[in-house]
Amino acid sequence: MYVERASRLAGAVVWSNVPERGAARVLPDGCMDLLWHEGRLLVAGPDTHAHVTDGENGAWAGVRFSPGTAPALLGVPAHELRDRRVELADLWPAAEVRRLAARVNAAPDPVSGLEDLALRQAAGADPPDPLLRHVVAALDAGRPVGATADELGLGARQLHRRSLTAFGYGPKTLARILRLRRALALARDGVPFADTAARTGYADQAHLARDVRELAGLPLGELLVRRG
Repeated sequence: MYVERASRLAGAVVWSNVPERGAARVLPDGCMDLLWHEGRLLVAGPDTHAHVTDGENGAWAGVRFSPGTAPALLGVPAHELRDRRVELADLWPAAEVRRLAARVNAAPDPVSGLEDLALRQAAGADPPDPLLRHVVAALDAGRPVGATADELGLGARQLHRRSLTAFGYGPKTLARILRLRRALALARDGVPFADTAARTGYADQAHLARDVRELAGLPLGELLVRRG
Protein backbone atom coordinates (compact mmCIF):
# COMPACT_ATOMS: atom_id res chain seq x y z
CA MET A 1 0.00 0.00 0.00
CA TYR A 2 1.35 3.38 -1.04
CA VAL A 3 0.80 6.46 1.16
CA GLU A 4 2.23 9.96 0.73
CA ARG A 5 1.93 13.40 2.30
CA ALA A 6 3.50 16.81 1.92
CA SER A 7 6.83 17.09 3.72
CA ARG A 8 7.92 19.72 6.20
CA LEU A 9 10.70 20.34 3.66
CA ALA A 10 9.30 22.87 1.20
CA GLY A 11 8.27 21.32 -2.10
CA ALA A 12 9.06 17.76 -1.07
CA VAL A 13 6.80 14.76 -0.50
CA VAL A 14 7.33 11.90 1.93
CA TRP A 15 5.92 8.47 1.22
CA SER A 16 5.82 4.86 2.35
CA ASN A 17 5.02 1.72 0.42
CA VAL A 18 4.66 -1.98 1.05
CA PRO A 19 4.62 -3.37 -2.50
CA GLU A 20 2.20 -6.02 -3.58
CA ARG A 21 3.57 -9.11 -5.23
CA GLY A 22 4.85 -8.72 -8.75
CA ALA A 23 6.55 -5.93 -10.63
CA ALA A 24 5.54 -2.29 -10.22
CA ARG A 25 6.01 0.62 -12.60
CA VAL A 26 7.39 3.97 -11.40
CA LEU A 27 6.82 6.70 -13.98
CA PRO A 28 9.31 9.52 -14.65
CA ASP A 29 8.42 12.75 -12.85
CA GLY A 30 11.50 14.97 -12.95
CA CYS A 31 12.25 14.21 -9.29
CA MET A 32 14.88 12.39 -7.24
CA ASP A 33 14.20 10.40 -4.06
CA LEU A 34 16.10 9.59 -0.88
CA LEU A 35 15.04 6.03 -0.03
CA TRP A 36 14.98 3.71 2.96
CA HIS A 37 14.62 -0.05 2.47
CA GLU A 38 15.19 -2.73 5.05
CA GLY A 39 17.49 -0.49 7.07
CA ARG A 40 19.51 0.76 4.07
CA LEU A 41 19.67 4.26 2.57
CA LEU A 42 19.58 4.66 -1.20
CA VAL A 43 19.04 7.35 -3.83
CA ALA A 44 16.79 7.12 -6.87
CA GLY A 45 18.07 9.31 -9.67
CA PRO A 46 15.91 11.09 -12.25
CA ASP A 47 14.27 8.70 -14.70
CA THR A 48 13.93 9.17 -18.44
CA HIS A 49 11.51 6.25 -18.73
CA ALA A 50 9.45 4.05 -16.44
CA HIS A 51 11.44 2.20 -13.78
CA VAL A 52 10.04 -1.31 -13.39
CA THR A 53 10.71 -2.84 -9.99
CA ASP A 54 11.18 -6.57 -9.63
CA GLY A 55 8.72 -6.97 -6.77
CA GLU A 56 11.21 -6.34 -3.96
CA ASN A 57 9.87 -7.56 -0.64
CA GLY A 58 9.64 -5.43 2.47
CA ALA A 59 8.66 -1.88 3.29
CA TRP A 60 9.99 1.20 1.52
CA ALA A 61 10.01 4.85 2.54
CA GLY A 62 11.17 7.92 0.70
CA VAL A 63 11.52 11.65 0.44
CA ARG A 64 10.75 12.86 -3.08
CA PHE A 65 12.49 16.16 -3.74
CA SER A 66 10.98 18.70 -6.10
CA PRO A 67 12.70 18.84 -9.51
CA GLY A 68 16.15 20.38 -9.42
CA THR A 69 16.56 20.55 -5.63
CA ALA A 70 18.17 17.19 -4.76
CA PRO A 71 21.67 17.70 -6.25
CA ALA A 72 22.48 20.53 -3.81
CA LEU A 73 21.43 18.34 -0.87
CA LEU A 74 23.21 15.20 -2.07
CA GLY A 75 26.32 16.89 -3.44
CA VAL A 76 26.21 15.13 -6.82
CA PRO A 77 25.04 16.33 -10.25
CA ALA A 78 21.71 14.80 -11.24
CA HIS A 79 22.98 13.48 -14.57
CA GLU A 80 25.40 11.15 -12.75
CA LEU A 81 22.38 9.36 -11.26
CA ARG A 82 20.12 9.40 -14.30
CA ASP A 83 18.07 6.16 -14.55
CA ARG A 84 19.95 4.68 -11.56
CA ARG A 85 19.25 3.49 -8.01
CA VAL A 86 22.39 3.61 -5.87
CA GLU A 87 23.40 3.13 -2.27
CA LEU A 88 23.88 6.42 -0.44
CA ALA A 89 27.25 5.01 0.66
CA ASP A 90 28.33 5.20 -2.99
CA LEU A 91 27.95 8.99 -2.77
CA TRP A 92 28.88 9.79 0.83
CA PRO A 93 31.49 8.37 3.24
CA ALA A 94 30.42 4.91 4.41
CA ALA A 95 30.90 5.73 8.11
CA GLU A 96 28.64 8.77 7.83
CA VAL A 97 25.97 6.76 6.02
CA ARG A 98 26.05 4.04 8.71
CA ARG A 99 25.53 6.72 11.36
CA LEU A 100 22.66 8.30 9.44
CA ALA A 101 21.05 4.94 8.73
CA ALA A 102 21.19 4.08 12.44
CA ARG A 103 19.47 7.37 13.24
CA VAL A 104 16.73 6.75 10.68
CA ASN A 105 16.27 3.18 11.92
CA ALA A 106 15.93 4.45 15.50
CA ALA A 107 13.20 6.96 14.56
CA PRO A 108 9.55 6.20 15.38
CA ASP A 109 9.13 5.27 11.70
CA PRO A 110 11.38 5.41 8.61
CA VAL A 111 9.35 8.21 7.00
CA SER A 112 9.88 10.62 9.87
CA GLY A 113 13.52 9.57 10.16
CA LEU A 114 14.15 10.25 6.47
CA GLU A 115 12.30 13.54 6.66
CA ASP A 116 14.45 14.68 9.58
CA LEU A 117 17.56 13.69 7.64
CA ALA A 118 16.42 15.69 4.60
CA LEU A 119 15.62 18.72 6.75
CA ARG A 120 19.10 18.63 8.34
CA GLN A 121 20.72 18.40 4.91
CA ALA A 122 18.64 21.30 3.61
CA ALA A 123 19.57 23.46 6.62
CA GLY A 124 23.24 23.15 5.72
CA ALA A 125 22.84 23.64 1.98
CA ASP A 126 22.39 26.71 -0.16
CA PRO A 127 18.75 27.61 -0.84
CA PRO A 128 17.26 26.33 -4.12
CA ASP A 129 18.20 28.37 -7.16
CA PRO A 130 15.14 30.47 -8.10
CA LEU A 131 16.16 30.10 -11.75
CA LEU A 132 15.49 26.37 -11.53
CA ARG A 133 12.04 26.98 -10.07
CA HIS A 134 11.33 29.30 -12.99
CA VAL A 135 12.44 26.64 -15.48
CA VAL A 136 10.18 24.01 -13.94
CA ALA A 137 7.20 26.36 -13.68
CA ALA A 138 7.57 27.59 -17.25
CA LEU A 139 7.98 24.14 -18.78
CA ASP A 140 5.17 22.69 -16.66
CA ALA A 141 2.93 25.46 -17.99
CA GLY A 142 3.77 24.36 -21.53
CA ARG A 143 6.14 27.22 -22.37
CA PRO A 144 8.58 26.42 -25.23
CA VAL A 145 12.17 25.71 -24.19
CA GLY A 146 13.54 28.53 -26.38
CA ALA A 147 11.15 31.08 -24.92
CA THR A 148 12.02 29.90 -21.40
CA ALA A 149 15.74 30.35 -22.07
CA ASP A 150 15.11 33.85 -23.47
CA GLU A 151 13.09 34.84 -20.40
CA LEU A 152 15.99 33.80 -18.18
CA GLY A 153 18.62 35.52 -20.32
CA LEU A 154 20.35 32.22 -21.02
CA GLY A 155 21.61 30.71 -24.23
CA ALA A 156 20.32 27.28 -25.24
CA ARG A 157 23.63 25.62 -24.31
CA GLN A 158 23.74 27.33 -20.91
CA LEU A 159 20.21 26.18 -20.11
CA HIS A 160 21.01 22.66 -21.25
CA ARG A 161 24.16 22.53 -19.09
CA ARG A 162 22.38 23.78 -15.99
CA SER A 163 19.49 21.43 -16.61
CA LEU A 164 21.80 18.41 -16.81
CA THR A 165 23.23 19.27 -13.38
CA ALA A 166 19.89 20.06 -11.77
CA PHE A 167 17.43 17.70 -13.45
CA GLY A 168 19.61 14.99 -14.95
CA TYR A 169 18.67 15.74 -18.56
CA GLY A 170 18.06 18.65 -20.87
CA PRO A 171 15.07 20.98 -20.72
CA LYS A 172 13.35 19.31 -23.67
CA THR A 173 13.29 15.98 -21.85
CA LEU A 174 12.07 17.66 -18.67
CA ALA A 175 9.30 19.40 -20.62
CA ARG A 176 8.28 16.10 -22.18
CA ILE A 177 8.09 14.37 -18.80
CA LEU A 178 6.11 17.21 -17.21
CA ARG A 179 3.71 17.22 -20.16
CA LEU A 180 3.17 13.48 -19.71
CA ARG A 181 2.33 14.03 -16.03
CA ARG A 182 -0.23 16.69 -16.94
CA ALA A 183 -1.79 14.45 -19.56
CA LEU A 184 -2.05 11.47 -17.22
CA ALA A 185 -3.73 13.62 -14.56
CA LEU A 186 -6.40 14.70 -17.06
CA ALA A 187 -6.90 11.20 -18.44
CA ARG A 188 -7.30 9.78 -14.92
CA ASP A 189 -9.97 12.39 -14.30
CA GLY A 190 -11.92 11.01 -17.23
CA VAL A 191 -11.04 13.61 -19.87
CA PRO A 192 -11.27 11.94 -23.32
CA PHE A 193 -7.88 11.12 -24.79
CA ALA A 194 -8.27 13.48 -27.78
CA ASP A 195 -9.19 16.38 -25.47
CA THR A 196 -6.34 15.45 -23.14
CA ALA A 197 -3.89 15.63 -26.05
CA ALA A 198 -5.19 19.01 -27.19
CA ARG A 199 -5.17 20.53 -23.71
CA THR A 200 -1.62 19.44 -22.90
CA GLY A 201 0.11 20.49 -26.11
CA TYR A 202 0.34 17.27 -28.12
CA ALA A 203 -0.14 17.48 -31.87
CA ASP A 204 -2.95 14.93 -31.69
CA GLN A 205 -4.09 11.80 -29.84
CA ALA A 206 -1.60 9.63 -31.75
CA HIS A 207 1.26 11.86 -30.55
CA LEU A 208 0.04 11.45 -26.96
CA ALA A 209 -0.17 7.68 -27.41
CA ARG A 210 3.40 7.47 -28.73
CA ASP A 211 4.78 9.57 -25.88
CA VAL A 212 2.99 7.51 -23.24
CA ARG A 213 4.27 4.26 -24.71
CA GLU A 214 7.85 5.56 -24.98
CA LEU A 215 8.03 7.12 -21.51
CA ALA A 216 5.75 4.79 -19.53
CA GLY A 217 6.26 1.57 -21.48
CA LEU A 218 2.54 0.81 -21.80
CA PRO A 219 -0.40 1.99 -23.90
CA LEU A 220 -2.36 4.78 -22.22
CA GLY A 221 -5.51 2.72 -21.66
CA GLU A 222 -3.60 -0.12 -20.03
CA LEU A 223 -1.62 2.30 -17.89
CA LEU A 224 -4.81 3.86 -16.53
CA VAL A 225 -6.34 0.45 -15.78
CA ARG A 226 -3.24 -0.63 -13.87
CA ARG A 227 -3.46 2.48 -11.73
CA GLY A 228 -7.09 1.70 -11.07
